[in-house]
Parts: sequence; C-alpha cells; structure tokens
Amino acid sequence: MIKAMVFDLDSVLLDSEPVWEDVRRQVVAETGGHWNPDTQSRLMGMSTAEWANFLGADLGVRLPPELIAHTVIERMAARYRDHLPLMHGAAQAVRRLARRWPLGMASSSPPALIEVVLSDPAFGPHFSVAMSTEQVAHGKPAPDIYIAVMQRLGVTPPQCAAVEDSTNGLASAARAGLHVIAIPHPRYPPDPDAVRAASLVVPDLSALTPELVANLS
Repeated sequence: MIKAMVFDLDSVLLDSEPVWEDVRRQVVAETGGHWNPDTQSRLMGMSTAEWANFLGADLGVRLPPELIAHTVIERMAARYRDHLPLMHGAAQAVRRLARRWPLGMASSSPPALIEVVLSDPAFGPHFSVAMSTEQVAHGKPAPDIYIAVMQRLGVTPPQCAAVEDSTNGLASAARAGLHVIAIPHPRYPPDPDAVRAASLVVPDLSALTPELVANLS
C-alpha cells in the first residue's frame, strides 16, 4: 500500500530548468567559460557542489566553486521571488495528493532555494519533509536523497511513490526502490530507457490522480 509520496522539484513542480539554464549560461558567459550542447542535460540532477565544480572544471568558469555556487543561487533566488514558475497543474496536484498522503520533497536544489519555494502557500503547507541533495553524501543518480526523505517520512520503499522527470532523478528513485512515476519534460527529455523503467508515465501533473498512484501498489 502506498503510504507517502515524494516529489522532485525542478521540472516536476517548477518549470525551473529554463531559469537554471539561463542563469548558468549568463554566469558562464560573464566569466570566460563555454557552454556545450549537452551541458544542460548533464547538469540536471547534480548537487550544488557537483554542478559548481562542473562549471569550473569542465566549462572553464574562472571562479572558485564556492563563488560560482553563490552567484548562481543568488540570481536564482531573485528570479523565484520575482516569479515562481509553476508547472502546469502543480499547485492543484499537490493539494489533491496531500489530502490522501504525506508528501516529501527530494530536490537537487540548494536549501536556500527550497526555502523560497516553500514560502509560497501553494507548496509550503503541504510538505511534511523537504530535503536537498546537499544534505546527503551523494547527489542523484545515487539513491541517498530518497533514502533520507523516506526515513524522515517513516516509510519503506514499497510504501512510497516518487515523481521525477530527469534521467538522474528517475535513476535515483529507482535505485532507492520506490515506485517511480515519470513526467518527462518536453524541452529536456530524459533517457528513453529511464522512462521505460518507470512504474507509471504521465504527461503532466494534471493527469496524476490519487487513483493512479494507489494502483501502483
């Protein structure tokens, strides 16, 4: 029986990947780096430390990783405070599912951005647990973040469903043993094999009903 649900944040609840891409591209361009065609897909699901090091070591940003992370996060927070880019049906889905199960959040976003998101009444009151991959040893695709969130929710993997969009996120939830629900982002599609391995695939959050989730068990 499903007893809890865990949501990823970026590209699941927030249409944030275009914002992340725009902000990171700006920082890379301003600091002498270079942006590759596959950069955004490689960054998706990385923890803050991982992507800050990637921008420096792989993209040639001439700043210390700590300053890269600080610069990007501050710009992201400012963009969120100006406008929180909700995915279609996100607020309604969260309310709908929270009426039946406790909800957790397992995000690769830093805690500072998760706090900004949870200050919005569309999300804050409905999440019992919210964690960042900065709070565990390894980011996605490692299972660490999902294991930690499940522990705080007090559920086991067969009792929990995860909602993910990216290749790394889908792999993370699957490795942790959860029932995996895939919502592929049309602009940043995950690897087809990762989608095929999911227990359920839906086009967007408006299609995610309690009945579909309950049937996973």
